[in-house]
Amino acid sequence: MSDGPAVRRGPGEPWGGVRPFSIKTKLGALVVIAVLITTGLSMIAVRTQTELRFITVFSMIATLLITQFVAHSLTAPLDEMNTVARSISQGDYTRRVSESRRDELGDLAGTINLMADELEAQDQQRKELVANVSHELRTPIAGLRAVLENVVDGIAEADPETMRTALKQTERLGRLVETLLDLSRLDNGVVPLRMRRFEVWPYLSGVLKEANMVASARAGMTSGSGSHTRTDVHLHLDVSPPELTAHADPERIHQVVANLIDNAIKHSPAHGRVTVKARRGPYPESLELEVLDEGPGIPRSDWHRVFERFNRGAVSRPHGPGSDGGTGLGLAIARWAVDLHGGRIGVAESDRGCRILVTLPGQPSVQS
Repeated sequence: MSDGPAVRRGPGEPWGGVRPFSIKTKLGALVVIAVLITTGLSMIAVRTQTELRFITVFSMIATLLITQFVAHSLTAPLDEMNTVARSISQGDYTRRVSESRRDELGDLAGTINLMADELEAQDQQRKELVANVSHELRTPIAGLRAVLENVVDGIAEADPETMRTALKQTERLGRLVETLLDLSRLDNGVVPLRMRRFEVWPYLSGVLKEANMVASARAGMTSGSGSHTRTDVHLHLDVSPPELTAHADPERIHQVVANLIDNAIKHSPAHGRVTVKARRGPYPESLELEVLDEGPGIPRSDWHRVFERFNRGAVSRPHGPGSDGGTGLGLAIARWAVDLHGGRIGVAESDRGCRILVTLPGQPSVQS
């Protein structure tokens, strides 16, 4: 088995547009060679007065040997393809067929490898979808649990305000289920956006309040979820001007800000500070968001990798106390949500810690 072909081509596409050694050519050559051998031996028999039966036996032996050689060259790759196909049917998408041949079997090998690549990619997307769903559902579930535990323990009364908080988390949970199921259509670019105008200050204030509530609920609990349990990090909101508005999908932006805050808290030192800044963008109702922490920062060489799925950084002590390191999905989800808006997200220069800059375009009709 080969680790991978040196040259890949599409299914049914011959090498260089021409198939110089097709199976038809090989079979035709086999017939011609058999005729030439029989004819040559017959001429030798006539000239040397050798008995015809000896010539016939020699001719049959030579033809059988050549046929056996050609047949083996045709059946050996079929056996290899059968083995690889059986492995694929059992869920092993890592095996590939050698594509060194320049005939129809080589084309078939390329098609099988292409199929294995696509199946492997789909299997990976399915696993990532499950991981994304698990990652995103933890926040509203933890918030709802915190409210209900406070009511059960007598810390809070089951008054209308508390019930409204619980209802809000339940509604958000339902919306997240629909949102995260849309991840299966991410690569097709057909995930819907529910754009509307909203006030930035009360919106971000609610996101920060929820982050604090979830952190308090998780403190002292061992969930292994990858979400922070830090209660010593101070969250600061800076919106200018205070009446700033934006035009975007609030649910998607909630994913962006919540995941960026979660990541910043996990990398903050003890009693550190995480600042969320919001400023007016270059277009009407466009928005620029910044999330800054006081952690060790990200090496410039890793800036292009921080938004890859399952990337958890390579610094020696990347996570503060109370953090288990995360799943490496938060920043990838944030980039996905920003990309849906046609915006930009990236690591920016900072004197201290890490600074993530998000730019949302606002209303396309106004920009054009």
